Amino acid sequence: MIADTGQIPYFTQQERTQVLRDVRVIRNLCADVCLESDYFNVRTLITNAVNARYCRRDKYGINPTVRNLATARLIAEMIEPDRNMIIATLLYSLCGSDNFIDIASTFGEDVNSLVNGMHKVSQLYKKQAAVKNENFRNLLLTFAEDIRVILIMIVDRLCLMRMINRHPDTAFVRDKASEALYLYAPLAHRLGLYAIKSELEDLSLKYTNRDIYTQIARKLNETKSKRDEYIANFIEPVKRKLNEHGLRYEIKGRTKSIYSIWNKIKKQNVDIDHIYDLFAIRVIIDTPPQREKIDCWLAYSVIVDMYRSNPSRMKDWLTIPKSNGYESLHTTVYGPDDRWVEVQIRSKRMDDIAERGLAAHWKYKGGKAEQNLDMWMNNVRDMLEAAEAGTSELMKGIKMDVYNKEVFAFSPKGDLYRLPLGATILDFAFQIHSKLGCTCVGGLVDGKNQKLNYKIKSGDTIEILTSANQSPKQDWLNFVVTSKARNKIRQTISEIKNKAADLGKELVMRRFKNRKIEIDDKFLMLLIKKSGFKSVIDFYAEVAAEHLDVNVLIERYLELVAERSHPLEARSANEFSILDTTPTSGVTDVLVIGEDIKGINYKLARCCNPIYGDKIVGFVSSEGVIKIHRADCANAHHLYAKYPYRQIDTRWSGKCGSQYAVTLNVVGRDDIGIVTNITSVISKTANTALRNISIDSHDGLFSGMLVIGVSDIGILNDLIKKIKAIKGVKDVQRNN
Repeated sequence: MIADTGQIPYFTQQERTQVLRDVRVIRNLCADVCLESDYFNVRTLITNAVNARYCRRDKYGINPTVRNLATARLIAEMIEPDRNMIIATLLYSLCGSDNFIDIASTFGEDVNSLVNGMHKVSQLYKKQAAVKNENFRNLLLTFAEDIRVILIMIVDRLCLMRMINRHPDTAFVRDKASEALYLYAPLAHRLGLYAIKSELEDLSLKYTNRDIYTQIARKLNETKSKRDEYIANFIEPVKRKLNEHGLRYEIKGRTKSIYSIWNKIKKQNVDIDHIYDLFAIRVIIDTPPQREKIDCWLAYSVIVDMYRSNPSRMKDWLTIPKSNGYESLHTTVYGPDDRWVEVQIRSKRMDDIAERGLAAHWKYKGGKAEQNLDMWMNNVRDMLEAAEAGTSELMKGIKMDVYNKEVFAFSPKGDLYRLPLGATILDFAFQIHSKLGCTCVGGLVDGKNQKLNYKIKSGDTIEILTSANQSPKQDWLNFVVTSKARNKIRQTISEIKNKAADLGKELVMRRFKNRKIEIDDKFLMLLIKKSGFKSVIDFYAEVAAEHLDVNVLIERYLELVAERSHPLEARSANEFSILDTTPTSGVTDVLVIGEDIKGINYKLARCCNPIYGDKIVGFVSSEGVIKIHRADCANAHHLYAKYPYRQIDTRWSGKCGSQYAVTLNVVGRDDIGIVTNITSVISKTANTALRNISIDSHDGLFSGMLVIGVSDIGILNDLIKKIKAIKGVKDVQRNN
């Protein structure tokens, strides 16, 4: 790619050697996917850019060209070679230069898209957002619309971590190590890039706690020959047994990574010698798909017959694979010298799926995950397993749209906030603080003035503008989308209205007092309702806002009092549209109810269950429905004492209506046949019907509750007399 870099002082001797070595590796690994014209164009472009000083070292002394070449080499080595990923990685550091050629016309639109995606993600670091923020990881995924951008970012971070060993700026090194551990290692784990994940974790530990890293590494080095010997002794008899069963297989041995060992030491509070799965053996069976499970279980039985297993550590992901497609048998056995060894058994196909990356068991170590990302990874796995053209081609069509229902925005200080798609500047203000939202008048989005209803885009930096004279408005509810904003707006508007209502009420009371008018609440409430207000608060708030003239209201009040001199007239047909004004005394209106009465909104009260012929009275409820009570009902007396103006004279119409339900309580001796006698009397009485009966007996007495349908009070009284006359009945009472 860069045939001769010796003329460029931009490279040190060590870097020049490294560049030439990386170029050779890339050309060899990518021989089948890259053309000679690609090499020529990239080499020319990079050489010209370096000579023109477009590719300068960054402030930490990192050479971007060396870094890009090293990253491209790792991509070719650790991920299936991809022509566009390699080219985009090499061109990335030139993105944004004034003389940069048209990428799309030279290398294709796909390369241009990858370069733009990488450049877009890099802008996040200029926002100075804290990377230890889950929103930052989500924003990375949002910006990286192509999964290959994420892969390049992960490999590039591994490359950087290798380059900064012994870097003089320790603060820079620790920051990058922290980012690698928090952000890039979990992403690599999710995508199944285990080698990269483990190395990132180990290097992070090395740069943040070099003493611990060195101690564990030294311990491992000291025991390497013993471990290798131990693993060989463990494997040898296993091989003989597997050969006897005619299995074709490969056995690999490994030691846990330094970072994993350190985590085990911390969690279990033990030293390195007491970590059970420090040794791990992987048995990979070469078998056709139809025999995979059979042969894996056969290998398992061979091993557990030879070595005692720990049942609590047995994991069967053959019968029920993990949600990410991972299939394998895991067990831990007690090996020679009383040491635990973890054994993994899987087929070659299963191992390929687990090792190649995107179909990885990223939840294998119990990492926290989001359901959408989990589902997306499963879809990726399914697509990759079904692909015939190779994973690199298929990856081009996979989009990172997991978080397409959210947006992420920065504050001027670099704090990152997650909001739902469609969120506005006003939502953002309330997300930061309620007081900020209540006084918000707009915002500066990346330095430009925007209105309250501006819809946020991911990556926006927003500065909220406020005014002491601003307060929440009703129309704000038309465009905010977060529940926090909506609830606070409603609450504040209600508080403002209540304060205004208090002022309005005080004003009304003072004006009435000045004119020496005593207020009658029932007429005032009637006036408020006739004025079209749904609540008293709305009425008084309008008074406070000077939308209603108090003097005019007083005149209307006096007119209403003059028209309605009797309290009952305040609940006339004009107000409730429910009174059948059939005068009985020529003085008051009377509500007449019955079967043939239409258009009257009334209900029989359940507390006393009035029936035709009872003396009744009506009360207007707060819902505007007239409840009909018996005149002797205790509740009716209570209502009259508290709300006398709600009472309405009521009578039955001239005709008897349908049957009414009445409950009778009957007490008597618990004699054989007494219940039969009672029911017989009821059935023989005209215009009555037994609807329900409940009997309970105790100490020779019975008590019964009868629900009877009767048409009027006369029939009910006659029925009660008949039941009392039955032998053995001691008392019959109508239930209130």
